Amino acid sequence: MKLARFRAAAVQLSPVLFSREGTTEKVCRAIDEAASRGASLVVFPETVVPYYPYFSFILPAAVMGKPHLELYEQAVTVPGPTVDAVSEAARRRGVVVALGVNERDHGTLYNTQLLFDADGTLVQRRRKITPTYHERMVWGQGQGDGLRATDTAVGRVGQLACWEHYNPLARYALMADGEEIHVGMFPGSMVGQIFADQIEVTIRHHALESGCFFVNATGFLTPEQRAQIAKGTELESALNGGCFTAIVSPEGNLLAPPLTDGEGMVVAELDMALITKRKRMMDSVGHYARPELLSLVIDRSTHTPLVTQATHATQATLAAPATPAERRQAKPTIRPVPVHEEVSHGDDIAADAPALA
Repeated sequence: MKLARFRAAAVQLSPVLFSREGTTEKVCRAIDEAASRGASLVVFPETVVPYYPYFSFILPAAVMGKPHLELYEQAVTVPGPTVDAVSEAARRRGVVVALGVNERDHGTLYNTQLLFDADGTLVQRRRKITPTYHERMVWGQGQGDGLRATDTAVGRVGQLACWEHYNPLARYALMADGEEIHVGMFPGSMVGQIFADQIEVTIRHHALESGCFFVNATGFLTPEQRAQIAKGTELESALNGGCFTAIVSPEGNLLAPPLTDGEGMVVAELDMALITKRKRMMDSVGHYARPELLSLVIDRSTHTPLVTQATHATQATLAAPATPAERRQAKPTIRPVPVHEEVSHGDDIAADAPALA
């Protein structure tokens, strides 16, 4: 049964640089603290485990090989030790946890959002569909399978990372999938105050447009960490500001003072009745929608680099001689006929949708 009211915590966390294990331990301690403050949902920043690749924002591609390889070594695998530790913390405290990680899948890193239900089950692993600007030198692209909301103990949760929120169709995919709570994750400690201002506008607008709660977490670098990352570049000022950890109601209101500097967490109560109150006035995927004029087509299938196709046996194969001697004499010519398998999109595209001309 979904909760009518519950508390959520958005955690502004500083990573333990160059240490997946150290940052994972900080995440688990923060889960315990949030749960002790009554939170049923705990949200962490973008790729906070082991750390966001700040180096890629200030280093040219020709010299970022070493820090990029270090990130490979510390990245999270799914399954793996970080997943196990966070799963156990979520289960032990009975809380839903959203965590941003650098995920390593063989030879590629991804900006991945992990969602754990209150029983510790990993219920979603989604990858940022398009890394932004400098991030394209670090991460691969995600796919449409993660553009969906997921049922959890606290409600239906949708997730996006950072500038994915500037992709209106990605946001609409989650809105149309019935998200009640939107999880946002940003790196923090970048660009300056203008980034924090943009985050506030972005998350408040989405809460209003979707008619959902928005729980947003940004990362934070200490002055010592900024100096360590920027050493020798004279670009330490580029790793400052940009923090806006906050919780927003479906009416666009901040439910607690935002956190814009330092480590900590924002905790607020979410009254799910506010969703209906907002959508009674404006339901952008319901009575305010005009699907006969404007609609979204989404491909949620997962595409892989290797597809194995079956073959139909020819009549010659079916009638092949039974004995080895007969087979040697017959030597029939076989021409395999490929089988074209239709990819199922489930109920993502309505069966009665008009054909595209």
